[in-house]
Amino acid sequence: MASLLIAEAVQTLASGPQVHANTPVVQLIESALQRGEGRLAANGAFVAYTGSRTGRSPKDKFTVDDSTTHTLVDWGKVNQPFSPERFEALLERVVEHMRERDLFVQDLYSGADPAYRLPIRIITEYAWHALFVRQLFVRPEPSELAAHVPEFTVIAAPEFEAVPERDGTRTGAFILADFTRKIILIGGTKYAGEMKKSIFGVMNFLVPQRDVLPMHCSANVGADGVTALFFGLSGTGKTTLSADPARRLIGDDEHGWSATGIFNFEGGCYAKCADLSEEKEPQIFRAIRFGSVLENVVLDPATREPDYTNIQLTENTRVAYPVGYIENAVVPGIGGHPSNVMFLAADAFGVLPPIARLTPDQAMYHFLSGYTAKLAGTEAGMGSDPVPEFSAAFGAPFLPLAPLVYAEMLGKRLKQHQAACWLVNTGWSGGKFGVGKRMSIRVSRALVSAALNGHLEGVEFVKEPAFGLHIPVTCPDVPPEVLNPRNAWADKDAYDRQAADLAARFEANFQQFDAPEAVRAAGPGKR
Repeated sequence: MASLLIAEAVQTLASGPQVHANTPVVQLIESALQRGEGRLAANGAFVAYTGSRTGRSPKDKFTVDDSTTHTLVDWGKVNQPFSPERFEALLERVVEHMRERDLFVQDLYSGADPAYRLPIRIITEYAWHALFVRQLFVRPEPSELAAHVPEFTVIAAPEFEAVPERDGTRTGAFILADFTRKIILIGGTKYAGEMKKSIFGVMNFLVPQRDVLPMHCSANVGADGVTALFFGLSGTGKTTLSADPARRLIGDDEHGWSATGIFNFEGGCYAKCADLSEEKEPQIFRAIRFGSVLENVVLDPATREPDYTNIQLTENTRVAYPVGYIENAVVPGIGGHPSNVMFLAADAFGVLPPIARLTPDQAMYHFLSGYTAKLAGTEAGMGSDPVPEFSAAFGAPFLPLAPLVYAEMLGKRLKQHQAACWLVNTGWSGGKFGVGKRMSIRVSRALVSAALNGHLEGVEFVKEPAFGLHIPVTCPDVPPEVLNPRNAWADKDAYDRQAADLAARFEANFQQFDAPEAVRAAGPGKR
């Protein structure tokens, strides 16, 4: 199929008689219910179930290798190449599949800042998928729709299964990015997060060329108007700590840092629901209402009340809602240059301090490392010990370019705006998982608030020996014995052995980066 015919075929998907274009939220919910795609919970949220795939399928993600991408993309396990010819053939099959179905089309933007926003079009065969993207991305004003011309199109066909032997995919599921045709092709998976993260990958490819740093982080702003960023992998508290009743939320997951400040790539939030409660996370809990989309959350059969403690389907239960559902959110999601940047790690080894102030070189080191720890039992085949997870820039699965591209941009921004950088351990203290205890949300909030409000500026700091991190001796509302991780362990020798082991794992992971010597020297075991 020639490129012109491909464009025409995709256009027919968005304009045929069976197409429901830019349908508002209420009608999408009605359609989804009528089509049997899910049901309403007692709190009014729409609940959908995604079958066997309850999370992203990173091994099924490919990028078309052609003249647009060949010299720019960091090819490897994350960015797997796919031939243009096979993409074209698979696209033709998906188009034929979609032509036989009712389709739901949403014209939206990625990027709250009009100077940098990307017009996108999402074509789906599920009404609830259209509801998901409408709530998650930035909606055009009604007056803007006529002039909306999509630069990228996402075609989501969950009912279409690839044939690996024929199509060149790994399994029946596929997530394909073609930066020349500007099409994202998704099939064989009902998990809505694939649409969200595919566009994040597109932004990570495009916006660095416009001197914008794309970031897998949340952002909020204080009463003083000063912005803070929160980087962290899943489960580290990125969404929870940024949804602070004392601060205004800009966004919970994806942002750009431009020459003028911070802006949200999205218009909504995508929060984890496991063990959610109003007491621990009041803003997120109250945001789940009519118009929100719950994924794989078990409902009480009699009352339809969500049971957030029930993770029998998956630990990755999720909710999507517009950022405006968060009380006192910043809409549109634009803020000034940050004064504080937080790197969150759920260290299940109990080694890292609850909070540490990083030097600029340490900030680069820990940004490239992107550390957290997986817990025993969360994945099939894991043993009883935690497993370290390193993800460059706290978002390796979404980085088309080499990690050093993003790290150098971050270093430049931190230096330009003299932003303080902090490493915050939201994981374990007093021992590793199974021995120590996890930091309470109350303690983590107190530490973060102290850093953001300047309460640590006049406090004495000491250097701990394992990682060379500078840690405060005191912090308001935090027991002093918690601040030094070694002091929190009853068995000091056991701490030293665990710290040495984790430091060695950091160093082994960092060997992949051709970083400047000053950054290498900022890692553990260098002093």
